Amino acid sequence: MKLYSGIDLHSTNSYLAIIDENGKRIFKEKMPNDIETITERLSLYSGTLEGIVVESTYNWYWLVDALMAEGYTVHLANPAAIQKYNGLKHADDKHDAFWLAEMQRLNILPTGYIYPKDERPIRDLLRKRCHLVRLRTSLLISLQNIISRNCGKKLKPDDIKCLTEDRVHPILSGNEDLALAGQVSKDSIDFLTRQIRAIESFIEKRLKLTGSYKNLVTIPGIGRILGLTIMLETGPVERFEKVGNYASYCRAVSSKWTSNGKAKGKGNKKNGNKYLSWAFSEAAELARRYDETARAYYNRKLRKTNFMIAHSALAHKLARAAYFIMRNEVPFVPEKTFT
Repeated sequence: MKLYSGIDLHSTNSYLAIIDENGKRIFKEKMPNDIETITERLSLYSGTLEGIVVESTYNWYWLVDALMAEGYTVHLANPAAIQKYNGLKHADDKHDAFWLAEMQRLNILPTGYIYPKDERPIRDLLRKRCHLVRLRTSLLISLQNIISRNCGKKLKPDDIKCLTEDRVHPILSGNEDLALAGQVSKDSIDFLTRQIRAIESFIEKRLKLTGSYKNLVTIPGIGRILGLTIMLETGPVERFEKVGNYASYCRAVSSKWTSNGKAKGKGNKKNGNKYLSWAFSEAAELARRYDETARAYYNRKLRKTNFMIAHSALAHKLARAAYFIMRNEVPFVPEKTFT
């Protein structure tokens, strides 16, 4: 007899459910997040389990890795694509666990990609770099606003980030309060800059762009670090059937429903990979600054709309170009992108 299992995973506990091939519920239990306890319960049915479904929550790594190490077939459920029964009035952990198992039994389970265990740590390190860059950017903008409000001047980000010379203090030194605010901001920015560079140096010694990913650096705005970020966050490009699927995964398309030219609501804008979204947004900003062809495309869009939409349009173009570059293993061709 075939059996199917679902695990509703939380931060400190999990709900384990098992059904048979007819959908009959044969086991249910809430237990702590202890792999020995979970595998001990599963061992009672290990010979007949077709698979175990774990929802793709923020903390799935440890559970999926441990279950796969024990030899179980594990499926990672995509929570954004899971549909509950229409008209359902009550749902809890038990219902969710059994529903995961039921979708597996009915072969309607929307699954996510289980990224290779060995490559996840360096991907997480690049994600930490992304986090630090975002923190530094917020501090840069705050400091620029202080200088602009009080001094009527604009200091470029590269001037603020300069480690060899303090170009902030001379501007704010006339006021003790502002000088302290500037010094605290400058010290924090410098600290983050050094940490970001340490991560970049470490990663560049450990990892290189290879195979279908090596031409990513031919795209305007994408250097080695952004290229590595895109490579690790994308994984095998073959898992995206069409360029639209990849662009959607990168959150580079709008989430809006229309009918007869009228807005009828919005979808979930958070569907997809936020790190790829950030990477192509960064690439779009750099391309706009330093690449003439990309800047010309951006300016054409800007004349018709606002800067945010123009920026998003450029990021979308770069994401689509990256897909074809990775899939076909070809370099970037501006004429095929900015038309």
